[in-house]
Amino acid sequence: MTAKMSLGIDAEELASCVACGLCLPHCPTFRVTGEEWASPRGRINAMRQVQDQGAAIDQAFFSSMDSCVQCRGCEPACPSGVPFGSMMEATQAALARKRRGDWRRWGFRVLGRRRLLNLLSRVLAVAQRLRLVPSKRLGLPRIPFRQDRLRASGNDVWMFTGCVMDAWQRSTHAAVKRVVESAGVGVALSGPGAACCGALSLHAGLESHAHALAARTMEALAGSAPILVDSAGCGAVLKDYGKLVGTPEAEVFSQRVMDVHEWLATRPDLLPPAGEQGRDLTVAVHDPCHLRHVQRAHQPVAEVLARYATVVALDDDGLCCGAGGAYAAMQPELAASIRERKLEAIGRSGAEIVASANPGCTIHLANAGVTVRHPLEIVDEILDEKLDQASDDDR
Repeated sequence: MTAKMSLGIDAEELASCVACGLCLPHCPTFRVTGEEWASPRGRINAMRQVQDQGAAIDQAFFSSMDSCVQCRGCEPACPSGVPFGSMMEATQAALARKRRGDWRRWGFRVLGRRRLLNLLSRVLAVAQRLRLVPSKRLGLPRIPFRQDRLRASGNDVWMFTGCVMDAWQRSTHAAVKRVVESAGVGVALSGPGAACCGALSLHAGLESHAHALAARTMEALAGSAPILVDSAGCGAVLKDYGKLVGTPEAEVFSQRVMDVHEWLATRPDLLPPAGEQGRDLTVAVHDPCHLRHVQRAHQPVAEVLARYATVVALDDDGLCCGAGGAYAAMQPELAASIRERKLEAIGRSGAEIVASANPGCTIHLANAGVTVRHPLEIVDEILDEKLDQASDDDR
């Protein structure tokens, strides 16, 4: 497969990389392979050859770009401020126009249709129980067949529930909602109008679909109330709607978006006191890439958790775990190799449980045998134990 085409990358952005190599230790695929084509520097060089020199887009180019986790760990490490994420999105959009018969074109459209997604999830749940699906190889969790319905409790804040997380991990949303409500806040739910943020479509280069989902989401979450997000990947895209949609309204919308831990960390006095529960629990915090490198909002997770448990940091400087949205399913061997470094760091921490504020990361780590939960699930359980203890004391 060979052809020549423009990638649509801003010329100044493309020229901003000086090939210093300071990004290399922070790139998970380079760390695993040691190959230049699997590094940010190598990928940018390949982009230049295509866009500036008219090089053909061949299978090697596809492989180099598709092997990128899009963790953006290279960006904070870059002294020149190279916007690698936007360059990769532009490249993926160009490649998406070139692909033929790509399942992602129709597969990701399901994500914006909540009823269809829930139906297909039930079918998948049945297939899992009949052992018709290789869940481990595909990086899937155990899909619930039935889930309790979430109900709004007010309109002080919006809670974004999204697509896959709502279909597969609604119990996490329920726990997060209870913690937010424990701060005396009424929670409104995003509902089917905001069925998907568009993150997976954007990473796959399906720009028009991501744009359409963004427009629906902004319409569904109207008003001025804060929009709380408990998925790092969703939060990163929602905060970037100003750039994605390119309107003043989208910019205002993005400014309302906060990771739920960000919001809670600024209101510590509203949270119930910790009591003695959880103090003997040691939790290692895994920073999802889109919370650490894109939102730059990973510290509040540890701040909130530290009120209720003993928190330890992993010593790998936030290196990616290899989940990358759909990456673990698309690149299972690379994803597993990247995850090994994370597992080693978790082992060194001595923690009993790992907290991660991103659904893809929790699934990917759990499939390797790690006990991993969303941070606010841990808080919710500790608060529930505290209430139970108080009830026993009253009796």
